[in-house]
Amino acid sequence: MILQELSEAVGVSGKEDAVRKVILPAIKDHVQDIRIDALGSVTALKPGRKRKGPRVMLSAHMDEVGFMVTGFDGDGSIRFTAIGGVDERILPGLRVKVGDSAIPGVIIWTPIHRNRDQNTVALKNLRIDIGAGSKDEVNGKVKAGDRIAFDSTFMSIGETMLRGKAFDDRVGCSLLVDVLQGGPYPVDVLAAFTVQEEIGLRGARVAAQTMQPDVALALEGTTANDIPNPLAEADDEAENNPACRLGAGPTLTVMDRSLIVNPRLLNFLRQTAERHGIPYQLKTQLGGGTDAGSIHTSGVGVMSGVISVPCRYIHSPHAYLNRDDYANTLKLLQAFLRDLTWDVLKRDANHA
Repeated sequence: MILQELSEAVGVSGKEDAVRKVILPAIKDHVQDIRIDALGSVTALKPGRKRKGPRVMLSAHMDEVGFMVTGFDGDGSIRFTAIGGVDERILPGLRVKVGDSAIPGVIIWTPIHRNRDQNTVALKNLRIDIGAGSKDEVNGKVKAGDRIAFDSTFMSIGETMLRGKAFDDRVGCSLLVDVLQGGPYPVDVLAAFTVQEEIGLRGARVAAQTMQPDVALALEGTTANDIPNPLAEADDEAENNPACRLGAGPTLTVMDRSLIVNPRLLNFLRQTAERHGIPYQLKTQLGGGTDAGSIHTSGVGVMSGVISVPCRYIHSPHAYLNRDDYANTLKLLQAFLRDLTWDVLKRDANHA
């Protein structure tokens, strides 16, 4: 697992260079035909043992949500905009890293004792303070277009939990590296570490059109909301969220805003997990989308699914995941690659 190195790398959408630098040396001795396409995605081939087995694309996106510098105020504070989906309510007071030099900054807002009537925060009213006293002091240090990332440190929490930023989707990247370092597998593995997923699933579309797989899986870190509901009664046992829970195994998507998973593929994933004694859960919440949303409509169409590690607090500085979920997701991925046959992908009048 290289999740720590991946989590601590800064790769806001459109500038994933630091993440590529972690991935390339980790896979170079385990794959063939490494390429970096025009958008910046990394693709590679791990040949299978069978000459005519299915070609399986595994996709994980390198980019993370963050911000971009848009301008400066006269007092030296930095104006910025969001890249990807970020909840404005969590931003005041957060520490960030600005630009390639990772200049430390703090997102500022009018202090509460001077602003008691405002209950919401608009991004346009926020600024970043890097300790400059004037616009002239910022010049040369920060420029418009510089990316801004959450300032967060990866760490273990107890024996089972990991905490860090960008688990969406560095956890998928880490899993894909583990898959490539393992094997061999009967099938060809077409690896795609993609760019710009958070702003429109862009890298995956180009990668899929280039690689032309027979079947594809997007590897993700997905929303877990198994935290206590502060509005519920103490004895209320109602489910908090139909998404997924930490510790219950990998999550198989049924449907989201970008994709309805082919029932034949979903059933095979479920059967594979059950056959190998791997716990799993289903995600039926319709929010969000993944690389599979672009992959499944590429070319003449690609049967596609999504396997995710449940993570709390994604798109924030501090996400949580369970080590056992990670290990079981890797087991399911490798079992899928070993058990997959052409029969699973057949389409006839009786199957979707």
